[in-house]
Amino acid sequence: MDHDLDILVGAADADLDQQLSDGLDAFNVSATVGITPQLELTVSVRDAAGLVGGASGWTWGTCAGIGMVWVRDDARGTGLGGRLMAAFESAARERRCTQVLVSSFTFQAPGFYERHGYVEFARSEGLPVEGEADVHFRKAL
Repeated sequence: MDHDLDILVGAADADLDQQLSDGLDAFNVSATVGITPQLELTVSVRDAAGLVGGASGWTWGTCAGIGMVWVRDDARGTGLGGRLMAAFESAARERRCTQVLVSSFTFQAPGFYERHGYVEFARSEGLPVEGEADVHFRKAL
């Protein structure tokens, strides 16, 4: 290996992200005997004012993962979040996923996920600050 390596630390780098993703996809396809790379999955609801809510994540093999769910303040408590989750889960099933993973900080919406059938399987305490936690959930489809 070349000993004249440069280690660079920086901020957002779309090109680096793409190169890392491409490299991991190639490795994963090889290691999983042909399972295709993960595919993005999004669900959105819009009205005349713009985005009312949405969910974004991915599917890969038997698993779907949710990265973000958000509902505009004036639409919270209307059932829209549940409808977003149902649409995401339905699309994941169509892609032959058998489970969905998501995490939520304790100050966000862990109760929301529990009400929709998600079960906590891990918790990282002290994130993003002391007294809070990152709660990890799974739901079988």
